[in-house]
Amino acid sequence: MNLILLFEDDFVESGLVEIKGRRLDHVKQVIRTKVGEDLTVGIENGKIGKGKVTRIDDDILRMEVVLDIEPPPPIDITLVLALPRPSVLNRTLIAAASMGVKTFYLINARRVEKSFWLSPKVSQENIREQLILGLEQAKDTVMPKVIFKKGFKPFVEDELPQLIEGNQAILAHPVKGTVPLRGQTGTPVILVVGPEGGLIDYEVEMLKSIGFKPVSAGERILRVETIVPVLLSKLTS
Repeated sequence: MNLILLFEDDFVESGLVEIKGRRLDHVKQVIRTKVGEDLTVGIENGKIGKGKVTRIDDDILRMEVVLDIEPPPPIDITLVLALPRPSVLNRTLIAAASMGVKTFYLINARRVEKSFWLSPKVSQENIREQLILGLEQAKDTVMPKVIFKKGFKPFVEDELPQLIEGNQAILAHPVKGTVPLRGQTGTPVILVVGPEGGLIDYEVEMLKSIGFKPVSAGERILRVETIVPVLLSKLTS
């Protein structure tokens, strides 16, 4: 945790916050901050600054905060991700959020198991927890949005064409004729990443038909939680 993310209900009065739970435990057990010391803090969707610790005990961490620094800029990439296994979803959300992705679409595909959609890890509460962890890691405050699209065909036919208008449409899928993925030059990117096992041919052709360009990140076959940071790094380098 490189930043303590604050929320409106943490404020007991202007400039004074009290936090409990996971954040308090982390400060006590990992950071080991003492009264009088400063912590890096930021308000959700707002500025970053310093919090001076005025009280810390088993129940409460109290800080006087000054927020005067803008959060880091996001990367201009929208990630369209076929829903991975629940445990992989957590790691992928944390990694992508820490790298600056602000819009996620979680979509269905033929090789996405139906049981994945029923997992507690797909709940809004769990997803928000993972996004918070990613923001704390990167010293960011701007909460990403996650949009669910369980129908592959209607999403590709009815919504994606409008989303990719004016953007670069990139499909991370190693089919014949793909070109190596390279850094982009200033144009927003819509990046589609399929499930483990890949998209089926029909899905690939649908995406290509509306303008997606298949690209390759190399010869190695990587896990979803690995390939997503690799792709984001290549696109922003």
